[in-house]
Amino acid sequence: MKEIKEHPAGKNPLGIGASRSSSEREKTMKEMDCKNVCYRLGRLLIVLVLLWINSGCGYHLVAGEDNIDPAIQKIFVDTFANRTSEAGLENLFRSAFMDQVLRGGRFQLAGSRDEADALIRGNLQSLTTSHLSYSKTDLAVEERVTVVLDITFEERVSKKILWQSRNFSYYNDYNVLSGQTSKTEAERKSSLVKLSNDVAERAYSLILSGF
Repeated sequence: MKEIKEHPAGKNPLGIGASRSSSEREKTMKEMDCKNVCYRLGRLLIVLVLLWINSGCGYHLVAGEDNIDPAIQKIFVDTFANRTSEAGLENLFRSAFMDQVLRGGRFQLAGSRDEADALIRGNLQSLTTSHLSYSKTDLAVEERVTVVLDITFEERVSKKILWQSRNFSYYNDYNVLSGQTSKTEAERKSSLVKLSNDVAERAYSLILSGF
């Protein structure tokens, strides 16, 4: 007569239950790891989207948070080159950049190249006007003026480029007043002033941030 061996309670001689339990635990751990990775990726994506939104709406830095060498204190805005057919556009943009340096407060505006630590140079490549909307008689009632320019921020002595943007493009819209040429031209000039100020503000923020 064969002896029947008893096994301790809770133990499976074949190890089937233990194998299943171990497999389930591994599956659960993998699911948890996957959820954690997805959660972290989701948070990273949100941060990147917020940074992108901030850059599109105008990026502003708190004092002391820029990436510029503290030794650079005086900035000279050099004469802008003008390759467009718009007379005086170079003066308009240069004045806008000078005003932005004064408003920004990070730098002092140098009166000449020789006393500056760094220079801002600009090259206006093109200025185009396009129709945005029309009246019932097919006359334009709103137009968009777009400027494309190169902007360079460099150390004066070493000529090291600290920041540069080629084909920097910006636009502004204005109303076209039917039969009122002088008023329409005034609207266009006001639009160009706003355009130059917007470009200077945007470029200044990018220079400080290093983007």
